[in-house]
Amino acid sequence: MERFFRLKEHGTNVRTEIMAGLTTFMTMAYILAINPGILDDTGLTAYSVFLATALAAGIFTIAMGVFVNFPVALAPGMGLNAYFAATVMASNGTITPSMALTAVFISGIIFIILTVTQIRQMLITAVPDSLKHAITVGIGLFITIIGLKNSGVLTVAVENKATDIVKGEYTDVLGFETVFHLGDLASPSVYLTLVGILLIAILMVLRVPGAILFGIIGTTIVAILTGDVNLSAGLTNQEWLPDFTKLNFWDFDFAGVFEVGLISVIATFTFVELFDTFGTLVGTANRAGYMKDPEKGKKRIGKAMFVDAIGVSGGAMLGTSTVTAFVESSAGIAQGGRTGLTAVSAGCGFLVALFLWPLIALIPGSATAAALIIVGVLMMQSVKEIDFSDMVYAIPSFLTVAMMPFTYNIANGISFGIVSYVVLAFVANATGKGEKGKYNIHWLMWVLAILIVARYGFLGAG
Repeated sequence: MERFFRLKEHGTNVRTEIMAGLTTFMTMAYILAINPGILDDTGLTAYSVFLATALAAGIFTIAMGVFVNFPVALAPGMGLNAYFAATVMASNGTITPSMALTAVFISGIIFIILTVTQIRQMLITAVPDSLKHAITVGIGLFITIIGLKNSGVLTVAVENKATDIVKGEYTDVLGFETVFHLGDLASPSVYLTLVGILLIAILMVLRVPGAILFGIIGTTIVAILTGDVNLSAGLTNQEWLPDFTKLNFWDFDFAGVFEVGLISVIATFTFVELFDTFGTLVGTANRAGYMKDPEKGKKRIGKAMFVDAIGVSGGAMLGTSTVTAFVESSAGIAQGGRTGLTAVSAGCGFLVALFLWPLIALIPGSATAAALIIVGVLMMQSVKEIDFSDMVYAIPSFLTVAMMPFTYNIANGISFGIVSYVVLAFVANATGKGEKGKYNIHWLMWVLAILIVARYGFLGAG
């Protein structure tokens, strides 16, 4: 393993890498429960989605580790699975789950083409450094808000400005305003999250290796002792052995996709995944120190993008929504993971989960939420690398950071950052306010800015 993963070269060891991989797995394990719940409403069975989720995450995360030597894990993405479900349910039966899976598969083929032709890799050179660091910070805040929301520490309500009626879920109806509130601090999920944050924080202050992982385990033990997790019921009411005959393998309907006109759906999957993956890979690469050597970092991310592209189509073949690089990989990187052994360890965790799901199901969301919040603190450190003294960089970077958590979407943040940078850099260059060559606008940035404006201006933000 030392020779294959080049552990010494990356300043790490087997123990650290395995601990980091387990940490990444445990912070991502919630997708094994959430994804079946979301896609179950589309007509796919929850169990088939669970099998597809575990297999896809395991296979393609291990592939990322073995072929790229990169400490990033993949799994069906949050947001993209919600869009998948919304597309099917909003069609009232016109769009079947098989058609939606076909749309995901086709978007993966598009990604493979974009990766092989080096177009996706050009983003690494095209995007300014300050914007790259802003992406890291924005993702940190994004996963922090995920942790706060999932734990109940933060609640999202929608208030009707006319009648003062408060709804407990998000809606996009005109006249309603989304607001954040502090959650019920007396609820079990909230106090368990606070216990988890405190436990992880203390372990990190004491510089205990594996602090995040041990914090998750410790919080789970507290939840069992307080009765918030029912140990006996959790172990007896779950299936132990996987039944692969229930897997929706190659469940495609190519004819149906074009008959009902799913071109816009394919385009949306492609657009969102393009920026989500780019943001996640750049953010985690920055955190892992790969971008200190831009050329090597670019090559590594390029290979990672290829595995990610194959994962999109591969996940659809297994019967799940878009597989993508997970921002929660930052938890393992924060724990010291620097090589593909971290990814292999996390991937093995997903494959083992096929047989040990009852044990994994015991981990409360509060435990993983606490870990995500702490990771947000670690990723915030990149803010010092942003040049806030120069408004051409400062404003796009700020918009990137702010729009990710506030719109609950990584792609939105990157989109606002790109468009605003292109506009401000062009104005500075045209008026002579910038030093010659300082505000370089790569041709790809122009193309992306135009596509983004078209995407949001004419097709909407859905």
